[in-house]
This record gives sequence, structure tokens and C-alpha cells, in this order.
Amino acid sequence: MSDVLFNRLAVLRAERGITRRQLAEAVGVHYQTVGYLERGEYSPSLVLALRIAEYFEMPVEQVFSTRAFPRIGQTGSAVS
Repeated sequence: MSDVLFNRLAVLRAERGITRRQLAEAVGVHYQTVGYLERGEYSPSLVLALRIAEYFEMPVEQVFSTRAFPRIGQTGSAVS
């Protein structure tokens, strides 16, 4: 079992026009922490994950996952 935690932070920030610094200030971390999270170099505490999800007004499992998120535009099945 892998300890990798996937996230959609970069996508969510881009969709909303939010900088790393703005997100960091809103959830109470250093802006570099947001970069580490986005690159998968750091896994958030449960409290931080919940703060981030609350900031984006989404369930935490739509922001973080133990499985890779599908790429944008991909559907669940291949079309021949």
C-alpha cells in the first residue's frame, strides 16, 4: 500500500484565480507549503486538509485522494 496522497489544489486554484500565497494565508500555512502539497512532497494533517476543503467549499475527498484523479477531459471509459 502506498502512502501517496493525490490532490487537485493546482487545478482548483487555477479555476478560481487564486495564488499559492492567497490560499496559504486563508488556511494558515506558509505559501511554500502549498507548493509542497501540490507537488505531492508533503501530506497535510487532517486539520489542514479539512481547512483547505472548507476554503474551496468542497468535500475533502474531492480535493484529496489516495487514488489519482482522472485527467481533465477524461471519462471513466475509453471510446473506440
